[in-house]
Amino acid sequence: MKNQIKVLLLIEQCNPAWQSVPLEGYKYFQEISKLVDVTLVTHDRNKEYLKFDNTEIVCIEEMHLFKAYYSLVEGLVYKHKVNWPLYNSLTYPIYAEFNHKVYHKFKSKILNGDYDIVHAITPMIPRYPYKIVKACHSTPFLLGPVNGGITFPPGFREKAREEFAYLNFLRAIGRFLIPGYRETYKKADRILAGSTYTLNLLKRLFNLPDSRISLFFENGIDSNFVLTQKPPKQDSKVHLLFVGRLVPYKCADIVIKSLSRLNQTIQNKIDLTIVGDGSEKVLLEKLVQKLGLNDIVQFIGWVPQSQTLDYYRQADIFCFPSIREFGGAVVLEAMANGLPCIVANYGGIGEYVTEETGFKIEPISPEYLTQELTHKIQILVEDDQLRESMSVKSIERARQFTWERKAIELVKIYEQMISEKRSLDK
Repeated sequence: MKNQIKVLLLIEQCNPAWQSVPLEGYKYFQEISKLVDVTLVTHDRNKEYLKFDNTEIVCIEEMHLFKAYYSLVEGLVYKHKVNWPLYNSLTYPIYAEFNHKVYHKFKSKILNGDYDIVHAITPMIPRYPYKIVKACHSTPFLLGPVNGGITFPPGFREKAREEFAYLNFLRAIGRFLIPGYRETYKKADRILAGSTYTLNLLKRLFNLPDSRISLFFENGIDSNFVLTQKPPKQDSKVHLLFVGRLVPYKCADIVIKSLSRLNQTIQNKIDLTIVGDGSEKVLLEKLVQKLGLNDIVQFIGWVPQSQTLDYYRQADIFCFPSIREFGGAVVLEAMANGLPCIVANYGGIGEYVTEETGFKIEPISPEYLTQELTHKIQILVEDDQLRESMSVKSIERARQFTWERKAIELVKIYEQMISEKRSLDK
């Protein structure tokens, strides 16, 4: 039975057919709407993918001018690989239109008390304002989880250049120039940060007390991804896996180089499957050929998320030394399928993995990360008992992050915020 709380849920990016943030936004909406009375506000581009009975969905239309503008932006930033700093800056006017229309459409309803709480989820990066906060005098406003703002580790300047990090100064400019940005964070009743890095960043930027900001990990996992236990191995090989976009900061090249440093005895025991596509694929294939690893490394290319489940369940170890990961859903997916994970201890992924579920490597430099990854792979390949123990603990850890569980936690936060706001208004 649903809780009678009425929630205005702002998820501009909410689409089950897309990856990353739009898919996350959809998962939050899907599970929250099972527990409370939701009015979803999203962009019109998501309309055809959102078919829900007994749930009010309001799709905000976009001006034709902005549709043409977005096509122009895509042409500028999608050359070979995405220039994210430029993309986020140039697409802000499109979000600004959405933000403005949401405010004027729902301002009166909020002031009239039609909703018990307003919850804004996407965009998730902490550089967007929500004008609707101006109307939330008696109605609590919850923001998040917001996640991002992370810089590249100092020892990875080359990869930072490849990812256009020199344009990140645009973030700082936006904090001062974007109307309503600071007001959003100053007036929000509560902010959820998707990682400890972002939590500390926002506390520092806005001088936020602990009572107004808390840690709430961004990513979740579907229950059907979580194994009860990993089935017995069917062969003697130890199967390594990498899943992700093939772009510089994901560091698939470091995984490949690590394999080349293993002694021949270990190499004979393993193989590596790389699932994903991106601007670095051709370079990575050449690297495999150069290092003589053609018999060990297999490139699968991009597959739909539903099909990645097969690769997780066939694997034994997950290698993901990404050096600038905000959420890192693939790490949760790997853990849910009983894979010990070897990750870089930086950003969100370092918080999912514990000493019982895998290894975290400090990203001091590419050389150090490669060296330590080689060492950790060798340990797990040679120690069947440790691998099996970490497999069990990984599944246990992943169960804490199911979307259903996250939605239940959010409803508890709603109840607390509503109670606190009503107490203050008396």
